[in-house]
Amino acid sequence: MTPRASLGPDVAILCHYDRDGAIRTDTLRYLREVRDAGFSVVIVSNGGTLRSGASVTELGGVALSRRNLGLDFGAWRMAMHALGLPRPDTNRILLINDSVYGPVAPLAPLLDRMTAEGADLWGLTESHERDWHLQSYFLLAHRPLIHSDMWRQFWRGVVPLPFKRWMVGRYEIGLSRRTAAAGFRARALFPYAAIVPDGSIANPTLGAWRALLDAGFPFLKRELLRDNPTGVTGLDTWQALVSPAYAAEIDADLRRRS
Repeated sequence: MTPRASLGPDVAILCHYDRDGAIRTDTLRYLREVRDAGFSVVIVSNGGTLRSGASVTELGGVALSRRNLGLDFGAWRMAMHALGLPRPDTNRILLINDSVYGPVAPLAPLLDRMTAEGADLWGLTESHERDWHLQSYFLLAHRPLIHSDMWRQFWRGVVPLPFKRWMVGRYEIGLSRRTAAAGFRARALFPYAAIVPDGSIANPTLGAWRALLDAGFPFLKRELLRDNPTGVTGLDTWQALVSPAYAAEIDADLRRRS
């Protein structure tokens, strides 16, 4: 796909990975909701050729593929470079990945709340794991930030690093820190203090998943349901908290990976 691909002023770039090239049902629904909220859809597969690439083009989207170098930040950088983003008319860039199941609640009202007046860079959640940062599975950047020197310099400096921990430190944590240091506003729609008032949980998407769902958060982390890495209790109740149709989508993927 060339830089002449037709894109509107609002662009969503989803980083995808599946060893078989499959796109999950909930991920396609996620992309439809993003498209219906007014975003042009771009999907970058870090696992090579998409088995369901036709489904993306049916959404009016752009499908790109690459080797899994640099994880999601590498994929986002590649897409922005290949498509010439930001273009002069670009107003918003939404950076997302498929590390979450959902949405299990409507996404459009949440996007409507992420105004440029409220912040230049929005995340859904913020973490204090290692250091404060907006969690990078969902980042919405507005025009003042994406047309800034800081934004261009940050993405120009993104290179594949050999360890995920290094990628998180330099790019996930780094983007939030550099955004704030440059005088831009970075905020989470579900603020840490509201979800974890006692500060006892570093990563709320894992340890405070129930509080997030109760607050209207639209996702469940795949890592949480697949591995439960922090050993949270009560996780066997998650199906009762989402619609049966969404629970069936998630169960199907968990069974495929078992």
